[in-house]
Amino acid sequence: MILLDNVTKTYPGDAHPALDSVSLHIEPNEFVFLVGKSGAGKSTLMKMITKEENPDSGKIIIGGIDLDYVKKRNIPNYRRRLGVVFQDFKLLPRRTVYENVALALEIAGMSGREIRNTVPKVLELVGLLDQAKKFPNQLAGGQQQRVSIARSVARQPKILIADEPTANLDKLTTEEIINLLKKINDFGTTILVTTHNESIVNNLQKRVITLKDGRIVNDQKINGIYKLDATPAQPPQRTLQTPGHALKKQPKVI
Repeated sequence: MILLDNVTKTYPGDAHPALDSVSLHIEPNEFVFLVGKSGAGKSTLMKMITKEENPDSGKIIIGGIDLDYVKKRNIPNYRRRLGVVFQDFKLLPRRTVYENVALALEIAGMSGREIRNTVPKVLELVGLLDQAKKFPNQLAGGQQQRVSIARSVARQPKILIADEPTANLDKLTTEEIINLLKKINDFGTTILVTTHNESIVNNLQKRVITLKDGRIVNDQKINGIYKLDATPAQPPQRTLQTPGHALKKQPKVI
């Protein structure tokens, strides 16, 4: 579902790469935490997946799409295949809860009838159907994040990326947001979450990938715990092999 093979990225003026020969394979329907100290490379890795940045070298395949073949004019269309949740919500303040979610579907080309059918179901999923007519400034922080999640999953993406989705939320609200993401994962969506919150990682015990100095230094496939300190692994010496040798599949071009 998410495949990075020997991905390296160095920003102009930096002495060291933000990502250094990173290889990973996330299977469909996995729930994965991405952890690491500030500057470890988490944000850069997320930007690789959303094609906000391009690697200097290496291969990235997301949902069967080889990002080398995604032309610039088709990047917005590619991004609509993903669900993305931000820590600052990015809601439109002059639109209601209903309208914020509906807009994402309008942009995707969904008909008015489909939108009227879909939005209430998504708001019910996140527990905000009774808040549909309110504006973002009338909601608590956790409720605003639920709207952001509703907007992201309304198109039923196969992959949901959440960048620090519980930052600045209290403990109870944090647990509610993580439980909501887990519910979405249970429906079959692949979830990738960046976080500095040790407790939610340790409580959920899902797969945990640790980045340090641009490299993956720990990949706990099951029962993962929050762990930052490890010795950076040496860059891989051979091409990443995955089930069915995914790199040999004919890439999708969009």
